[in-house]
Amino acid sequence: MGGAVAYRVSFVVDSRNPDEYVALAAGPDEYDRIRRRVLWRMPTGLYLVGSTAGGERNLMTASLVMQLCVDPKLVGVVVETAARTHGLITAGGCFAVSLIARDDRALVRRFVRPARDDPAAHTLNGVAYLDAPVTGAPVLAQAVAYFECRLERSVALGSHTLFVGEVVGAAVGTDPDAELLRVEDTRMSYGG
Repeated sequence: MGGAVAYRVSFVVDSRNPDEYVALAAGPDEYDRIRRRVLWRMPTGLYLVGSTAGGERNLMTASLVMQLCVDPKLVGVVVETAARTHGLITAGGCFAVSLIARDDRALVRRFVRPARDDPAAHTLNGVAYLDAPVTGAPVLAQAVAYFECRLERSVALGSHTLFVGEVVGAAVGTDPDAELLRVEDTRMSYGG
């Protein structure tokens, strides 16, 4: 075993009275800084979420993706309400998630804003995509793997919406053992 690590307690959490634990920190600004730092430390993957509706397609970088249930196979994707992807998932009733290789980390920066679709070249922002066979949602052509979902429900969460989808299709690429990209592999941060 390694040596012990000492932590300085900066605040006490009492979720019943949030104003009290802010006051126990060095102040609201210090509490906010500590909270963001802790939340940013949570390990998360980076994915491309594909959406389509009315002939429009988009791929969007996302970190808030997780499996929610085993039976049935449900996945959650959290999307900012102002994002183009939010409107496309709502209107199209589906989404796809591309798992990205760690070596492809530069790709995620290309999809932090709405993508330009070139249907003739089958590219979004100059990057090749495939239409998922069941839903038609775009998936990254070079993805390690992907799954596509039919939207089951959505939950408004303030600035974001949780979209819950049932997995209706999945595929693995040519290098299924590739290490997957995580937020920690980039200089990106999201949360807090």
